[in-house]
Amino acid sequence: MPTTTVKPLPLPEGVPGIVADWSSDQRAFKNVPWGKAMMWIFLLSDTFIFSSFLISYMTVRMSATEPWPNPSEVFALTLWGKHIPLILIAIMTFVLISSSGTMAMAVKFGYEKNKKMTFILLLITAALGATFVGMQAFEWTKLILDEGIRPWGNPLGAAQFGSVFFMITGFHGTHVSIGVIFLIIVAIKVLRGDLDHERPGFLTGRKGKYEIVEIMGLYWHFVDLVWVFIFAVFYLW
Repeated sequence: MPTTTVKPLPLPEGVPGIVADWSSDQRAFKNVPWGKAMMWIFLLSDTFIFSSFLISYMTVRMSATEPWPNPSEVFALTLWGKHIPLILIAIMTFVLISSSGTMAMAVKFGYEKNKKMTFILLLITAALGATFVGMQAFEWTKLILDEGIRPWGNPLGAAQFGSVFFMITGFHGTHVSIGVIFLIIVAIKVLRGDLDHERPGFLTGRKGKYEIVEIMGLYWHFVDLVWVFIFAVFYLW
């Protein structure tokens, strides 16, 4: 009997065709851990939130009727008798970007099953994140006590400055603080060998897999990337 060739049904044009193609793919999403997929979905939703905050900030700044404070002057520190603009913000940025490097190395050693190095690098990453939050707390204290800036007012110029500053930096600082807590939890689990033996518990994952370290890496790199946009849009503009 002659063999018949079954022709695939044509895909719809445009975006519906792309969605149909990917949703029927047996390879693109095969063996993808649920934790990693859910983290990507969370980061996507968080991207919309931070984008809304930054777009709102730019809209408020361009529509403000009063002069907007100069960030180089507001965020300057006096060190050794010299007025240095944005020195604290530059150090904060360096610390947070450096933590991305240690996080990337933690993921590398995690998949190599090197518990000691993974534990050490996760703790270093958490320490750098905590340092960033500490410097941000110092920045907030200086602006509130020394400059008199509040979420509802600002003696240096446009009243909206305080509200957008505390909203954006506070929301980002909350993300960093939560990340530090989870990094410490994962580091303890790595040290105890929970990821190797699949002991029941929070954030344990599958036996012999260090996927949770990579998932934490995705979150941490996202937090660092968001800070780059905040630094460029809020502090340098």
